[in-house]
This record gives sequence, C-alpha cells and structure tokens, in this order.
Amino acid sequence: MFRAVAKTLFVSSVYRGVLFGLRHYCKNIPLKLRVSEALSGAELGANVKVQGWVRSVRSQKKNVFLHVNDGSSLQSLQIVAGAELDNPLLTFGSAVEVTGVLKKSPHPKQPVELEAEQIHVVGKCNPVDFPFKIKERHSLEYIRQFPHLRCRTNVFSSLLRVRSQATTAIHSYFKDNGFVQIHTPVITSNDCEGAGELFRVEPSGPAFVDDTNFFSVPAFLTVSGQLHLEVMSGSFSRVYTFGPTFRAENSQTRRHLAEFFMVEAEISFTQSLEDLTKVMEDMFRSATEHVLAHCAEDVDLFHKRVTPGHRDTVDAMLKKKFPVVTYSEAIDILNRSSENFAFPTDWGCDLMTEHEKYVVKHCGNLPVFVTEYPYDLKPFYARDNQDHPKHTVAAVDLLVPGVGELCGGSLREERLDLLQDRLQDAGLADTYSWYLDLRRFGSVPHGGFGLGFERYLQCILGVDNIKDVIPFPRFSHSCLL
Repeated sequence: MFRAVAKTLFVSSVYRGVLFGLRHYCKNIPLKLRVSEALSGAELGANVKVQGWVRSVRSQKKNVFLHVNDGSSLQSLQIVAGAELDNPLLTFGSAVEVTGVLKKSPHPKQPVELEAEQIHVVGKCNPVDFPFKIKERHSLEYIRQFPHLRCRTNVFSSLLRVRSQATTAIHSYFKDNGFVQIHTPVITSNDCEGAGELFRVEPSGPAFVDDTNFFSVPAFLTVSGQLHLEVMSGSFSRVYTFGPTFRAENSQTRRHLAEFFMVEAEISFTQSLEDLTKVMEDMFRSATEHVLAHCAEDVDLFHKRVTPGHRDTVDAMLKKKFPVVTYSEAIDILNRSSENFAFPTDWGCDLMTEHEKYVVKHCGNLPVFVTEYPYDLKPFYARDNQDHPKHTVAAVDLLVPGVGELCGGSLREERLDLLQDRLQDAGLADTYSWYLDLRRFGSVPHGGFGLGFERYLQCILGVDNIKDVIPFPRFSHSCLL
C-alpha cells in the first residue's frame, strides 16, 4: 500500500516536472506574428518571429536598420539589429526571417520596433537587377510592365488589400440582405445576346483532331451570368453571383479587359426599377464604407499619391442620394451643352463614355441613374414599356464619376407573347426555347443588374486605367503569365 502510494506520488511529480519543463520551454519559442499584429503593440516585450521582405535597409557603424513587410499592412515593421547581424545579402527585396524582442519605439512616427537577435536571409535579391528601386516612386504605367513583380510595390499591394476587402464587403452585403449565392458556369452554350463578343471554347490535342464540338454544341466563355441567374430566380426570390466574365473585344483602351469580374444580382417579384436602383445604391454605399473603414491607409495612398483630391468625390458620393434621370432627359442635357462631342447625341443613339461623363458632371459629379432606354438599344430580355412615340424599355444604367457606366440592369420581359415575338424577330426562338420555358412554368415579374468590379475599384480609388486594378490584366495581344 505504502509502496503503491509512493510510486504514484513519484510518477505524479515527474509528470508535473515534465509539464513544467515543457511550459518553460514553450515560453522561449518565439511567437510568430504578422507585421500588422506586431505593429498593433499587443505583444510588447515578447520574443517574436517575423517573416517578410525587406523594403529598406540602412547600415550604420553600430547598428543596421531594416523595414520589413509581409503584405498584411501598408506600414512596415522597423528592425533594429547590432552591426554583427549585418549581412551583404540583406538588400532591398530580399526575404528574411527575424527573431527578437518587440519593444516600444523611441521615435514618434512608429509605435514599435523589433530588436533583432537573429536575422536569416531566406531568399536573396540582387538590387541592381530588381526593376524597382528603393528610393524611387514608380508610376502605375511603369510597374504594369512587371505583372509578376508589381505586387512587391506599396501601391499595388495596397490595391490588392482594397480589392480583397471590397470582395468581402460585397459578399457580406448580399448575405445580410437575403441573397443566395449561385456559382454560374464559366463555360456556357448561350451568348447572353447583346453583351459582347465571345471567346469560343474548343478542345485541343491528338484525341480531338476530328471533334471540334466537345460539348456537341458550340461553347463559349461566359460574358455574363445573368441568364443562369434568371433560371435560379424561378426558385429563389433573391440570387447573386460574383465571378470572372470574358469579352473578346479587340481593344487596348484604358476601359477594356478581356477578362474581368462581374457582380450580378436577380430579384423576383418586382415590377419596379426602384427595387433595382435601391440595391445598386445600397450595395455601393455599404461596400465603400466597409473599404474606407478597413483599408483607410491603403485608400489614402491612392487618394494622396495617385489621385489627389479624389477623397472629396468619394465622400460626396456617400453623403448624397444618387439622382435619377431618364434617357430622354440625358439626351436633352447633352444637346443643351456647349461641348463638341465626338459621337452623335440624337435620341436613339447609344450613350458613349464622353456622354456618360458629361451627364455625371452635370448632375453634380455624383453617381446618377439613367432609366428608360430606347427599345432598340437593349437586348431581347429587357421589359417593353409599350410606350409611343418613343419606344422604350425598363432598363437602367448607373453612371459614376471618372468611369462612366458602372452598372447595367433592367426589368426582364416576363410576358410570354411579347418575349416570343421579339425572339422570333431576332431569329433566336429555337436557341432560347429554354428561356421561354421559364415564362411558361411559374413565371413572375423580375429584374436584375450587373456591376463591373474593376470599374467599381477605379471609381472609389480614382484609378484611370482598368489594367491597374486587377492582378493579372488580360487584353488583346497581352496574356502575360
């Protein structure tokens, strides 16, 4: 009995000793932090490890100073090390792993600094060959030449953080407002008539030499998820999709991409354009407020360095209600102006970018909804207003400062006889027989819209070229990486 108790006490004390030793050992293991976490100052006095890339390096007689960034923050963490830790491989652009003690910085411009005990160069970088130089402020046009490296620059890493937060904000808006997310296909057999030129999908390789139609029908990269959302709107009252779309436009302008992202939504049981414009405006405000709150420094970088003064425009967009004008009123505004437009402004013409920007400026440089477009300008699915003498459809575009059209939408033609007639006139009745089925079986009045995500980023950041707000731009004669 005594020996059993003694053995139990001995084992228990050894076990406690082992645990104590483990706990003591764990205290000496550096706490791995992201740069943003280190800068928060929550772990002052702790032994920490930080991994990232050198943004600047300055060697002195007794110390070496580094600024290290890992993409989690616009601000870099200052590393202070003794001269014995200096290393010729510590250069601008090199990847490092630093361990040491996180301390309060004596300098007012930075809250903390890391007093390094060890610096390990993980990946070296030759600063002579590296296209970005440590003390130069490179233009967006310059860094665009290096799509594989431009994420290393402050301005583009800021753009990517803003893009990430904007994506989160848009998904959150739809979730909070009862929308169901639908993953619409990238490969499709419909061309969403009127949405643009298409990329055809064809198989390649020895097995497909005599088989050009892998799917038995012509297939394309999608130009829009709208028609697939309309399918889903027969079962869900609110649906949306957010994904890549493709347009085979032979253009290299500042406005066009061959691959870009679209936010599209469809709402059932509505006969009012106001239901659509409310979602467009609310989503724009909600996403922008989220981005400004969560990426303040990144947005400021653009508003101060890239587009000075643009913050005032963004603030005005958030404070004031978006005005609404009809297409006919927009044409009157253009015809009363003293501008010499390159394109005609007769009733029935399509509004070009120069027209859109002028209308926005005329309406106080605010986002403006333009409604009731000519019947002949819009695709077959836009709802016929059956008005005369100017025949219009229930369609709406949202025009924004600096960009022009951001959103396009319409009520959908739910009346089977009118839709049949229009498809018949266009020679599309057989191709879209499935679309007519949607009107035959439990059809309801509905409508939807699409928002160009890259154009949205241009709008809130003030970026002039759409190629500067997407990680890997695709356009005619350019498909790098």
